[in-house]
Amino acid sequence: MARFKYEGRDRKKIRSGIMVAGNRREAIEKLRDEGVRVIDIREIPATALQKDITLGNPVKRDQFIMFLRQFSTLMRAGVTIVDSVKILSQQSESKALRKTLVEIDEELRKGNSLSNSLAKYPKIFEPLTINLIKAGELSGNIDESLDRLATHYDKAYQTRQKVISAMSYPAVVGVIAIGVVIFLLASIVPMFADMFAGFGGELPLVTQFVMAASDFVKVYWYLLVLIALIFAGVIWVMRRNERGKFILDTFLLRMPIFGKIFKKSALARLTRTLSSLFSSSVPILQAMTMTEKVVGNAVMSKVIIASRDSLERGGSLTEPMKKHWAFPPLIPHMISIGEQTGSLDHMLSKVAEFYEKEVEAETDRLKALIEPLMIVVLAALVGTIILAIMMPMFEMFQNVDKL
Repeated sequence: MARFKYEGRDRKKIRSGIMVAGNRREAIEKLRDEGVRVIDIREIPATALQKDITLGNPVKRDQFIMFLRQFSTLMRAGVTIVDSVKILSQQSESKALRKTLVEIDEELRKGNSLSNSLAKYPKIFEPLTINLIKAGELSGNIDESLDRLATHYDKAYQTRQKVISAMSYPAVVGVIAIGVVIFLLASIVPMFADMFAGFGGELPLVTQFVMAASDFVKVYWYLLVLIALIFAGVIWVMRRNERGKFILDTFLLRMPIFGKIFKKSALARLTRTLSSLFSSSVPILQAMTMTEKVVGNAVMSKVIIASRDSLERGGSLTEPMKKHWAFPPLIPHMISIGEQTGSLDHMLSKVAEFYEKEVEAETDRLKALIEPLMIVVLAALVGTIILAIMMPMFEMFQNVDKL
């Protein structure tokens, strides 16, 4: 929201002050509602501390999906685009989306199309959204395009949440396990070190190992922090490098257990995107270019580029997919059937549904298997440390009994 300094006149006197609004026109309307006739109004430049700081898309995905659903419902009810945008700008839960919709409303009143107005805000409205709405404008079915977009993003969001849910449990338990082990090694084990030093006999191997690990953690703890920071930094740099991202995505797709989930999730996103674009009559080459940007996996993006290049040369869309290890035979087979029957969008939608169900099934199986496994691992780590402490103490008690 912007801040405006105004000067105006009501029925009694001249008024001046500062107010907050989405834009200049909204500020004037608010003052008019208060009975103030504006004489002069100007925006106050925001300082660095007053500016909203956002990373990535400032609108949450579930809020964006709700916006698309509501927009589609209003359009089907016969509400005009301008009125629909105005209504949604007043009731959206997202502050960033409310502000943007107020500005889009102003663009629409100037005579700009909805797709061109949305295109001015690329952080919120992705190319996929803009192109599908543009296709809806050309066909006269914007409500269907909005509904199709909502379904697309909703399916992708649900699939992504399932993957995050499956990954979060082992990640959280792993962090807890590392924290517990470090705490025991740094705080508890040293309390017994002096006792064992006066023991006189040779300590068990497991105790010697745990004591050495404890000494290392106490003395070189900063190395553990440094290694963690270096590892995170390397991953961060690789994700922003084309070659590095390709290597990381290849590792994710090939890694044991989790690789299947990552692959099926990416395939579901790929086929769902292509299905949405084809059903909106977006040209196939343009659809391939857009899908390559939103699939979210460098390995599959490379195959999509190869498929698009193959089409441009007059070749087959599916040939590069058939030759690549990341694409199972089902996808090129279903695409070929869709091309022959003229129902490519329907076939891709069925493939997307299949892989979305596969992701759900895989994540459920993974959570069922990994929960007891992580408990066993955590118990083994803590149990090893406890065993290392207890074994010498049992020997000490036995020696005392003999005396």
